Amino acid sequence: MQEHAAQPRVEIPEHVIATLAEGLPAVGERVVAAVVDGVPGYAGALAGEMGATIEQAVRQALGGFLRLAAAGPTGDPSTPIQAAIDGAYALGRGEARSGRSMDALLAAYRVGAREAWRDMSAAAVAAGLDAAALARLAELVFAYIDGLSAASAAGHSEELAAEGRVRERRRERLAAALLAGRDEDTLTALAERAQWSPPGSVTAVLLPSDRIGTLAGRLGAGCLSAPDDAMPEPAVAVLLVPDADGPGRRHLMRLLAGRAAYVGPSRSWASAAASYARALRAYELGLADGEPVDTDEHLATLVLYADRDAHADLRAQAMAPLDGQPPATTERLAETLRSWLLHQGRREDVAADLHVHPQTVRYRMGQVRELFGDRLLDPDAVRDLVLALAPPPPTPSAG
Repeated sequence: MQEHAAQPRVEIPEHVIATLAEGLPAVGERVVAAVVDGVPGYAGALAGEMGATIEQAVRQALGGFLRLAAAGPTGDPSTPIQAAIDGAYALGRGEARSGRSMDALLAAYRVGAREAWRDMSAAAVAAGLDAAALARLAELVFAYIDGLSAASAAGHSEELAAEGRVRERRRERLAAALLAGRDEDTLTALAERAQWSPPGSVTAVLLPSDRIGTLAGRLGAGCLSAPDDAMPEPAVAVLLVPDADGPGRRHLMRLLAGRAAYVGPSRSWASAAASYARALRAYELGLADGEPVDTDEHLATLVLYADRDAHADLRAQAMAPLDGQPPATTERLAETLRSWLLHQGRREDVAADLHVHPQTVRYRMGQVRELFGDRLLDPDAVRDLVLALAPPPPTPSAG
C-alpha cells in the first residue's frame, strides 16, 4: 500500500476541536444516512453487514480527521491518520470482495465528505473559528478525504488483482481436470470454485502457446487455458472453447485462419477430454501446414493412423505378394492397384488418374492379378488392400 499524501498543516484551537468531537456521533449518523440515501450501490444498507461496515468506516475516518486536526502544525500527521489510511485500504479490499465497484465507493466518499463538512464547518463557525482558519480546515478535510479515497482505490484494485489471480489458478486446475477426464461430480465442484458456468459444449484447440492470449481475448472470458504441465510440450497450449459448434465452429475457424492449430470435436463440457484427445492425435500426426485443422474433416486419416505400427504391419501383410519385386516395380504396381481399387476397376478413370494409357493399366493389372491371384476376389483381402495402400502418414510436426 502506498503512503498517504502529505496533509496541510493547520492549527485549530482546542475549544473548536472539543466542539467538533462532541458533535462527532451525530455527524457520523448523518454521514451514514447520506451515503445510504445518496449512493445507489449502498441503498438499503443500514441493516446487516454492509451497514455495520459503513458505520465503522465513517467513525474511523472522522476520528482520524479529528486526531489530525488536533495534532496541529507541529505534530507528525502520519501518526494520527495511519490507522484511518489502513482502514480505508481494508475497506477498498472488502468492497471489492463484496462485488461493489470503486465508482460506488468513491461516490460514497464524495457524499460523505460533503455531509461531514456541512456539519463540521457550521459547528466550527459557531465555536468562533475565523474565516481564514475555516478555509485552512476545509483544505485539510478534502486533502484528508483524497488520501482515504486513494488508499481505498489501491485496496480495491489490489484485491481485484488478487481475486483474478486466484480465479485464474482455479480455472487452470479445472481445465487440467477436464483434460484428464475426471468424474463429473469433481468437475462440477471445481467449476463452482472457479466461478465458471458450464456451457452446452466444449471444443479443445491446440495451438502455439504464444498465440493463446490473443485468441482467448477474442473468444471471450468463458475460455479455459490448461496449465503448462498438462501440455505435450512447452511450445503448445490448449484452449477449451465453449459452445463452438454450428455457427460457433465456423467463427472459431475464421479466427484461427493463418495459424497452425488443431480443433477437436465439440463435446459436452464434462467430456472435454475426448475433444482434447482427438486434437492431440491430429497434432501428433502433424496434419497442420500453417493453417488450422478441423479434425471433423480428417476422421478417416485419424482412424487409419490411430496405430502407426498396426498400419505398417497391415501394409507388409497385405502387400506380401509384391515381395521380391524390384522397388520401382513394387511402387508402380502398388500405385496402379490402389487407383484400380478406388475407381472400382474402371480402366479409363484409372488411366486418367495415373496419367498413363489405358493399355498400360491393362498390362500392369495383368501383372497384379498374376501376383495376387484370388485375393482380389476376397472382400476382406480387398478391404485390407485399400487400407494398406493409403498414402503414408504425415510426418509429425508441431505445425
